[in-house]
Amino acid sequence: MIFPIINDAVIFAILMLILTFIFQTSKSKSNFWKKFYKFVPALLLCYFLPGIVNSVGIINVEESKLYYMASRFLLPTSLVMLTIGIDFSAILKLGPKAIIMTLTGTAGVIIGGPVAIFIVSTFFPDMITATGPEATWRGLSTIAGSWIGGGANQTAMKEVFDVTDKVFSAIIAIDVLTYSVWLAILLYGAGINDKINKFLKADTSSLDLVMKEMENETLEEEKPSSLNELLKVLAVGFGVTGIAHFLADIIAPFFQTNFPELAKFSLTSNFFWMIILATSIGLLLSFTKVRKLNQYGTSKIGTLFLYILIATIGMKMDIFGFFQNFDLILITSIWITFHAVLLIVVGKIIKAPFFFIAVGSQANIGGAASAPIIAAAIHPSLATVGVLLAVLGYALGTYGAWLCAILMSMVV
Repeated sequence: MIFPIINDAVIFAILMLILTFIFQTSKSKSNFWKKFYKFVPALLLCYFLPGIVNSVGIINVEESKLYYMASRFLLPTSLVMLTIGIDFSAILKLGPKAIIMTLTGTAGVIIGGPVAIFIVSTFFPDMITATGPEATWRGLSTIAGSWIGGGANQTAMKEVFDVTDKVFSAIIAIDVLTYSVWLAILLYGAGINDKINKFLKADTSSLDLVMKEMENETLEEEKPSSLNELLKVLAVGFGVTGIAHFLADIIAPFFQTNFPELAKFSLTSNFFWMIILATSIGLLLSFTKVRKLNQYGTSKIGTLFLYILIATIGMKMDIFGFFQNFDLILITSIWITFHAVLLIVVGKIIKAPFFFIAVGSQANIGGAASAPIIAAAIHPSLATVGVLLAVLGYALGTYGAWLCAILMSMVV
């Protein structure tokens, strides 16, 4: 049987063909493609088309290691490449709006859960299990942990509120589905970023200034790359990633053994330390001569790696999952909508650009894996902002998720 394809080498080839097709057509001078990409951002297709390929059964990614490869190797390497060319002082000029929107996103998750439970229990009371080990709010507490902090916080909520394995497995699927749809919406938004900013009447002056400085610096310095320079770029990128993995393998077990209570801050998570270390070392290198490597296309290579990551995330999406667990999908849809509306309202009040709204959301909902993707979609050099804000989400994760769960139990 030819399909579904389970060989990672073939699946990766399909993903690369999809990415190449998207970028070739997006640069096409054909009127059809110009009109098409006027309404459908190329970035969204990089995420959505692999999902279609998976959903119709052409590929089967249940045993695939491609996402692990992309998230553990390409993501930290791309963060290094995108940060070594950064003018950190320019990042600081972004001001407090990024933090305000991140905290607003956190509040949207904490309050949105109880609001969603209240609405559904009012109109569809049969959908809500109020008591017992399979109480709806118990399972949803793990989504709160995932949406504010990440996997470590999600697992913490499972243990704190005694969520059964049966409920937890269903919740995981809904979590991934809702996250996938919301990420797709934000990627679409990134493609029409300017239009959204006009709608919000956003003050983009500080963001525009930072992006202009970075663009000018890149344009002034970029040179043709020889094999020698490309090898230097890859050596630094993957070298720092290797160091980050090596140190994470030491630091995470140390905290797990000696300070297990710090798991609530994700300090026992290997992935957490790997991302933090890669970003931190990249930032340190931006103050050294290594920064000159940016003239040989580090940002382009880093962006390419991010697009590959986006494709591997997209390939895990099951579009037909919308037709399963309707009750949980309804709750999480209301929940994520409340989160989005609150971000838009606050963003409009403080005249925050869409960049801060989107990154503030993903610093919570997606964490370090997707916040830099959204940031880089708007400007590659701003990926590090996504990582820094995701750290704030990690820190607040357990506390926010616990509070959300208690509020949901009170509503029920």
